[in-house]
This record gives sequence, C-alpha cells and structure tokens, in this order.
Amino acid sequence: MTLLAFVGFNELIPLFVFAGIVFAIWSVLSMISNRNSRALDRLARLSRPASMSELDDPRNLAKKEKFQGLLDTAKAMSAPLMPQNQNDQNALKTKLANAGFRSDAAPMVYSGVRFASLLMFFLVSFIVFVPGRPLNKYQTYQWPLIFTGIGFYLPSIILWWLRRKRQEAIFLSLPDALDLLVVCVESGLGLDAAMRKVCEEMSEHAKVIAEEFSLANFQLQMGRPRREVLHDLGIRTGVDDVKSLAAILIQADRFGSSIAQALRVQSDSMRTRRKQIAEEKAAKTAVQLLFPLILFIFPGIFVVLVGPAAIAIAETMFK
Repeated sequence: MTLLAFVGFNELIPLFVFAGIVFAIWSVLSMISNRNSRALDRLARLSRPASMSELDDPRNLAKKEKFQGLLDTAKAMSAPLMPQNQNDQNALKTKLANAGFRSDAAPMVYSGVRFASLLMFFLVSFIVFVPGRPLNKYQTYQWPLIFTGIGFYLPSIILWWLRRKRQEAIFLSLPDALDLLVVCVESGLGLDAAMRKVCEEMSEHAKVIAEEFSLANFQLQMGRPRREVLHDLGIRTGVDDVKSLAAILIQADRFGSSIAQALRVQSDSMRTRRKQIAEEKAAKTAVQLLFPLILFIFPGIFVVLVGPAAIAIAETMFK
C-alpha cells in the first residue's frame, strides 16, 4: 500500500504485465525442458539398460525426476555466467570445493544463483526507484545500477566468506588432528587406520576436518592411489598447512621413509609456524591500536582533562 501510494497503481500496471508475461514464458519453457529431459532419460535407459534394481526401483526414479526440473532450471539460468574456459571452470570448482560444495553440479548451481540474484535485485530496484521519475536522467537509473551490481557480487562475497570460515576451521583444528595422527601412527596403526581413528575422535568438535579425512579415507578404501587422494585433500581444503602435510606424506610414501617421523617433523614445524604467527600478530597490535586511540580515546581524555581549565580560563578572560 505504501508503494502504491508513492508511485501510483497506473504506473505499476506495465511492470506487472511484463512480469506476468516473463513468468508465463519461463513456465512454458520449463515444462517443455522437463518433458524433453525425461523423454531422453527414458530413451537412454531403454537403449542401454543398467541393473534391474536401478530400472525397477521407483524411489530412484521419483528422486531423479524430482530434482531434474531444478537442475534444468539452474542449467538454463547459469549458462550466461558459466566460465567458458576450462581453466576458469577448474578454478571455480576449486573455490566451491574449498567452501564445502563438492558436487559436480555446484558450478552450475552457483552461476544460476548469481544470475537469479542479479535479476532479482534489478527488478526490485527498478520497481522501487524508476516509476514516477523522468526516464531521460541519469539519476533515475543510478540506484538500480548500484543494486544490480550488489546483486551480482553478493553470491561471490558469500562464497568468499564461507570459504574463509571453513579454511579457518580447518586451520584451527589441524594441530589437534595432526598430534592425534602422530600418536596413532607411532602406536603401530597404519595411515588409513590412523585417519579413521582421527575421524572417530574429532567428529564432534572438529566436524570439517573430520569430514575431509573421512572422505580421503573412503577414497583410499575404494582403491584410489594414496598420492592422488592426498593431493586431492590438499587442493580440496585450500589450506597451506594441509597442502604441506599432503606433500610430506606423498614424499614419505614415494621414498619409503617413516611416516611417523614425517608426521613428527611436520607437527614440530607447524607448531613453530603458529608460534611465529602469534608473535607477528602481537607485534602488530601496538600499531593497530594507534588509530583507535587517536580517533576515539585521546579526544575524550583531552576534553576531560583540559575542559575544566579551558572553561575557567574563558570565564576569567571574559570578566
């Protein structure tokens, strides 16, 4: 009601008509796309049948048909913003994996979310700021352009924040995991059993690193080479300490050296590095406190100490 009173119902009618036409066209195209995709899936199953359980299980078919429309919609919406270069696609997959999104459809869904956010912010800002204003001035389109830019970069900012928080959680919980891994290996367990033990012990208070170790352990059990699993662990987390740990374990496995000794050396070096990081932050504290002291604390102290004397001086001079 507030928007209608401010803009006017007659001016909003073209926007409502345009939105209804766009929604109708989008619904028809979605129905056609869903019907075509389901027909192609049935033809593929009939032309190259899998196992009988996969063909006859209605739960798998219903689940697949349930999410097929969503995936088709995300694919159609993500096409304008999907990276065309293979290197850019790999970089996007790495960023999403660092944030915890390891699905094959994650880049497509992320690009679709970016496009939907861009479109939503543009439509909302256009409806709010454009009606009732002259169309031949730049000030009319200033706020819609600003909000459209915000909608375009908002998913990237959220992804950066999720990636940073996840890497911080891995960085903080890695020393405990590495110490427990050293204890397990030195007590006679193999690397696979030690990683499984770490997952069991740290699944409650360090879920992120326990999940990563559990995935690596599962890949080892499926028969993947240990070098590839450890390399993927370092790339998937995006933490420098995990990458160095994976490199040391790969070298120990390649040259046949003691894994327990390699883990012990890595634990000591990581502990030294963390001590240096703490000392660096402590040394920066004095410089970082200088600006809030000058801007917020010193003016208040100056007013409290010099204010009464200034008032007394002023009264004496004006008498």
